[in-house]
Amino acid sequence: MNLLDILRLECIRAPLVATDKRGVINELVDVLGAAGTVADVAALKEAVWTREQTRTTGIGHGLAIPHGKCAGINGLAMAIGKPAAPMEFESIDRQPVRFIVLLASPPDKTSDHIQALAQVSRLMMAESFRERIYAAAGPQEVFDLIRSQQAATPGRV
Repeated sequence: MNLLDILRLECIRAPLVATDKRGVINELVDVLGAAGTVADVAALKEAVWTREQTRTTGIGHGLAIPHGKCAGINGLAMAIGKPAAPMEFESIDRQPVRFIVLLASPPDKTSDHIQALAQVSRLMMAESFRERIYAAAGPQEVFDLIRSQQAATPGRV
């Protein structure tokens, strides 16, 4: 799976305006809505927030991957946000979040959804990459870093 097939530059928000978990989720879903990837923004906000209430998606090392499935999406969609300052996300390691990847998919794309979550996790495992992306100044730099990391590990990301 190629993450750049589901991520568009206009779906990267750096810095985010929101400063709390629910606000960030809403902001990133709105980004997907504005890009035309999500028809029912309200349904996706509810799906992602409901999923977040079952177990935090703050997976540690400054990363959160909120995600949800709902009708009204043609295929996988991704939005990325960088908070203006590290923020509380109830992460499993109790550390603030510095990078948020929101993933949305239709209900019938479970396998693709899981593959995309795994790809994001794998991409962010390299500490040197994480630090570069956390330091990125804006959307273009985030996009370029993902593209270069993907090129460096073909077939994996």
